[in-house]
Amino acid sequence: MDTKTTIKRIGSQLVNGVIGGMLIGIGGCVSLSCDNKYIGSLLFSLGLFAIVQFGFGLYTGKVGYIPLRKPPYLLECLFTLIGNALGTFIDAFLLRQTRVFSALNEKALTSVETKLGDEYLSAFILAVFCGLLMFLAVDNARVSRAEGGHIEKTVGVIFCVMVFILCGFNHCIADMFYLFLTGRIIDAGIYLPLVIVGNSIGGMLLPLLKMLTDKPFEREK
Repeated sequence: MDTKTTIKRIGSQLVNGVIGGMLIGIGGCVSLSCDNKYIGSLLFSLGLFAIVQFGFGLYTGKVGYIPLRKPPYLLECLFTLIGNALGTFIDAFLLRQTRVFSALNEKALTSVETKLGDEYLSAFILAVFCGLLMFLAVDNARVSRAEGGHIEKTVGVIFCVMVFILCGFNHCIADMFYLFLTGRIIDAGIYLPLVIVGNSIGGMLLPLLKMLTDKPFEREK
């Protein structure tokens, strides 16, 4: 692969990651705007639905496929993560300039303080469960798209997102948005990397376990 093609591919991964991060940020915004947690978790799913529908990049949706892909895929995940971080920062920065920021910040601070005050083991375990659900959501969308199951794809995304939010699981990209929004990103020096690792392990857990069965997930051709 020549240099020009490589740069173009990296640029595409970063841009898709930025869009993915912005969509998750919008999901976080609408979730914070809802007094009813069930409605908020339902509307949050718009972010992931748009990502899988249009093929944008989300780290927690990609990382689970690492055991099934060739080594260069690791860089794709990394560039997607960087793009996601930029996307959530853009959302947070812009929202801080609006009239809705005060109400959003008040609610986000409650969540952020709870997360940052959690024990490390607890934060890690909650991140593992979230990573597992994100892999289920994205792989269900992949399978449903191949089989023409549009309803199954939509329902799978919605259920997985609602479950991780209502259970209080930790999602590193959503947390980035809340941390940028509240200005607490510097305070998350240990928490955020821990959640990223937890999401990564959770995302890869099912593919790794399925390798031990007679019906493993599909490998890269």
